Amino acid sequence: MNIVIEKEKYEKEMNLDEETLFIVSQTFKALGDPTRIRILHLLYQKECSVNEIADILDLGQSTVSHQLRFLKNLRLVKNRRAGTTMFYSQNDEHVIQILEQMIAHARHT
Repeated sequence: MNIVIEKEKYEKEMNLDEETLFIVSQTFKALGDPTRIRILHLLYQKECSVNEIADILDLGQSTVSHQLRFLKNLRLVKNRRAGTTMFYSQNDEHVIQILEQMIAHARHT
């Protein structure tokens, strides 16, 4: 009887819907790529243009643009236009906190 109540409670209050599962898995996918981690870590430090990101991280502009598009689709980065230049910054403090904790953990070992 107690197991049935717990299962009903889980299904009612804690069940993960398909959209939530998809967003979580895509976010972990984003954090599973070294290039995206480097870009997010940089954007946590400061706002940058595509050219700045490419120069600082020694990446091609097309690579940076491709990764920023992926991150923007997940709402992990945001952009603003200043004249003809697009500037990017982090857009999700929660994910940045997770990333920073993971970096601290990796450095701790």
